Amino acid sequence: MHGSVVAMDRVTKRFTGHTAVDALSLEVPAGMIYGLLGPNGAGKTTAIRMIMNILIPDEGSVSLFGTAGTGRDYSARIGFLPEERGLYPKMRVLDVLVFLAEAKGVDRRIARARGQEWLERLGLGDWSLRRVADLSKGMQQKVQFISTVLHDPDLVVLDEPFSGLDPVNTQVMKDTVLDLRRRGKTILFSTHIMEHAEKLCDQLCIIARGRKLVDGTPAAVTLAHGGRHVTVAFEAPPPEAASQVFADRTLVVGVQDYGRYAELELAEGSDPQEILRRLVAGGARLSRFDIAGPSLHKVFVDLVGPDAARAEAVGGRVADA
Repeated sequence: MHGSVVAMDRVTKRFTGHTAVDALSLEVPAGMIYGLLGPNGAGKTTAIRMIMNILIPDEGSVSLFGTAGTGRDYSARIGFLPEERGLYPKMRVLDVLVFLAEAKGVDRRIARARGQEWLERLGLGDWSLRRVADLSKGMQQKVQFISTVLHDPDLVVLDEPFSGLDPVNTQVMKDTVLDLRRRGKTILFSTHIMEHAEKLCDQLCIIARGRKLVDGTPAAVTLAHGGRHVTVAFEAPPPEAASQVFADRTLVVGVQDYGRYAELELAEGSDPQEILRRLVAGGARLSRFDIAGPSLHKVFVDLVGPDAARAEAVGGRVADA
């Protein structure tokens, strides 16, 4: 478990006959963006609540920062954005940020200065003296995010951080998360939107019905599931050697050949580097050689089933146990 900021070891949580999280084990390495992915109802929020010590596991253990301490013990080192957002609607925006930061041990003057800086950064500088209730839902979400990171936590836990945000504000949030990682922070976030995970995560874990289906880097997860594909583009008309490589069924099992451009499906166990070596040795001049697995979304659909994935696509929403 060395080097893990969060470690769950065979954690199980049941609610009156329903197993929300089932023997879940995962490790979140320091300084990484880690995605907890799954359809609504998969158990993501329950898992996060156990990490935060809001819920107690029925079985298994959670450790933080390499020790047995709980989310409450490390409150000052953790920033938590819950799925159920909630700010004091009658308070002024900057006042609520200062109040919440002081609760985490930040000096009032420092909190005020940091709060104003964050509001300016996220485009809310002119709203600092307005009441929370005056802000749109998207603005309130950004204020809540600021409250999550204002005390400069080492671990940032975000439950569905992009839900309800328009594309512009979603990009602002993504950029901010990436900047936190550049500053050495560890970020754990849950989502059911694969595009966000594919672009942001260093590592991820896909769960469904409370169980872990797969974990690893996005590249490893996609390469391990479904056929691998290579895209080849030639600078000049391809030599005869290219046709021979494409016809070798020990390397390639499917070809869409468009002349100067081809899409190859690799044979089981074949090495794409061998294809590249033989093309170059045969005199081919390449402008592109891309190795890719299926998209993370395809892996997600294959693993969790089309019904669950379809519910996500149409915005189907069930309570995330």
